Amino acid sequence: MKGLLVFTAIIEAATGVALILVPSLVGQLLLGIELTGVIVRIAGIALIALAVACWPGSPLFGMLIYNAAVTVYLTYVGISGNSSGVLLWPVVILHGVMTVLLIRAMTRETPH
Repeated sequence: MKGLLVFTAIIEAATGVALILVPSLVGQLLLGIELTGVIVRIAGIALIALAVACWPGSPLFGMLIYNAAVTVYLTYVGISGNSSGVLLWPVVILHGVMTVLLIRAMTRETPH
């Protein structure tokens, strides 16, 4: 069972990296359509975080990866001026706070 979980984590991480780096290629190969934009890259980040959470170890680390990466990426999106909805900066702050809370939780977590 553990081997299967690691295998699927590797596949999902690879798909996530591909969605971040070449979303249009993934879209063409997988769905026959062009995938672009912020949401596609956030989906890539989520797949990487899912893979990390499924890897043997703490699932908190997967959530930390997701929140930290989304914070950085959405900050970049907001600063670059490509997109800016009314909730962009509150969501950046929310994910930043979640990142800090997850770091604190992980540092307090006692090894079993």
